[in-house]
Amino acid sequence: LNIIYVNSCRLWWFLYIFMFILGNMTSSAESGRPNVLFLVIDDLRPALGCYDYPKIFSPNIDKLASFSMKFENAHIQQAVCGPSRTSFLTSRRPDTTRLYDFGSYWRTHAGNYTSLPQHFKENGYFTYSIGKVFHPDEGICSNYNDDFPLSWSLPACHPPTQKYKMKQVCPGPDGKLHMNLLCPVNVSTQPEHSLPDIQSAGHAVEMIRKFSNNKSQPFFLAVGFHKPHIPYKFPEQYLDLYPISEIDLAPNPFIPKELPPVAFSPYTQMRIREDVKSLNLSFPFGPIPYDFQRKIRQHYYSSVTYMDSMVGKVLQQLEQSGFADNTIITLIGDHGRWSLGEHGDWCKYENFEVTTRVPMLVHVPGMTDVNKGKKAKFQYIDVFNEKPRKSVKKGPHLNVLVEAVDLFPTLAELAQLPVPPKCPESPFKVKFCTEGASFAQLIEYSSGIPWKSAVFSQYPRPSDYPQQNTDLPSLKDIRIMGYTMRTHHYRYTAWVSFNPVKFFANFSEVHARELYLRDSDPLEIYNVANLKEYSNLVSKLHTRLAKGWRHEVFDFQ
Repeated sequence: LNIIYVNSCRLWWFLYIFMFILGNMTSSAESGRPNVLFLVIDDLRPALGCYDYPKIFSPNIDKLASFSMKFENAHIQQAVCGPSRTSFLTSRRPDTTRLYDFGSYWRTHAGNYTSLPQHFKENGYFTYSIGKVFHPDEGICSNYNDDFPLSWSLPACHPPTQKYKMKQVCPGPDGKLHMNLLCPVNVSTQPEHSLPDIQSAGHAVEMIRKFSNNKSQPFFLAVGFHKPHIPYKFPEQYLDLYPISEIDLAPNPFIPKELPPVAFSPYTQMRIREDVKSLNLSFPFGPIPYDFQRKIRQHYYSSVTYMDSMVGKVLQQLEQSGFADNTIITLIGDHGRWSLGEHGDWCKYENFEVTTRVPMLVHVPGMTDVNKGKKAKFQYIDVFNEKPRKSVKKGPHLNVLVEAVDLFPTLAELAQLPVPPKCPESPFKVKFCTEGASFAQLIEYSSGIPWKSAVFSQYPRPSDYPQQNTDLPSLKDIRIMGYTMRTHHYRYTAWVSFNPVKFFANFSEVHARELYLRDSDPLEIYNVANLKEYSNLVSKLHTRLAKGWRHEVFDFQ
């Protein structure tokens, strides 16, 4: 790895060592408690080999999946980085965090909710964050400090090269540097001769090595990788894995005829990139030329494989340091992201399956291994040297509907920590509770456990028709909230009036509806909400959606 470590992060580590020597950090440590490695991937949809997407090479994550419970139907609660991360790190839904944009800190704006790492920290764990875990770029939503010191034992460590995200560092055919969407690079020519995920992986490897000096101190290590978030900046050799001649268009590349305009994202964050600007796309619907569509998909695939290599480095160090058999590992995408041309769209900021569904893996030593009792093996797999490519044996999987807000209570139960109770109807003054449910029993028993009948997501809009702030409206500009409910057979979405001052959604004022029959229309192409023969079904689903998540989950408590 081409690693440039962050000096400030090292200084904080030395402070930790000093405190450890004084005995201040181990008073609550308990021998034998499992560690937690919490991996968060930015903009990762389930486009991985382990999710039956053979076009993408992801051997290291596939290997992790072979020793993990793979959730086929995991969904986030809002398809944008900051609100989604705040939601699953507090186990509260966006209507409870009251964070739909990037403009507020939940502890002062909504309620002083205990976070997932905070809960582990308060129960004797050393907690540490590397990379993008909370949302650091618009820092107010995590109080400009990634919620330190409440969530973390030391200040979070961020790769310094992330500051070049909006800079002209992408070489173009004209010999000049540009701020492009498509940005394969020679790493040695980049600022600081590195990239953010290389730096984050390197620091994670260094930290895991240091953890091995005192295995009586349990740790909760969160590592957030930036790719495959735009720009698609990655080492250029990864592009060679995906010849453009082998890249297809999306299977549903057209805007559905019956799609209400309020449901469409005009992909404004992509349009500001120089190479996209040069296409002179019409606003708001495009379309993007087919040859550039293929290039976008090619570069997304390359970014995923690059990120997979970084994950592999971290997993390998976990095993080499002797932690593989006593560390719970989770991997989740912060939202499904990138419509890669599906529905004629190219971003997140929507309520389709492709933007709410995420990969979710949970590895529990001795429980999710292919052969129980057999230790997981996480040797690094170099995709460039794996010839021919080997198929990885598949591990256990579940088709049940789960949500990102379920992770907090699940990890607490798996680590034998106090499990947060279900939040009351008015949750704002309750510090420790969950708006999810632990699926630990599902991991252990796989079947026969009563569970959810639906999962819920939402997305705000400033208007009925796409405009410049449609994708990322500020709280004060939100006028419509799109609530979506995914059952085993349907996806129903209602775009209803919303008051951003009172935080009130009026389900009696419906601006638009969507209904997709997933058994016959898994790509969500045909919106049948306005067809007369489905009026009774729409009415029933609307009633369920308005009642919300509390009425769709089995109450374990």
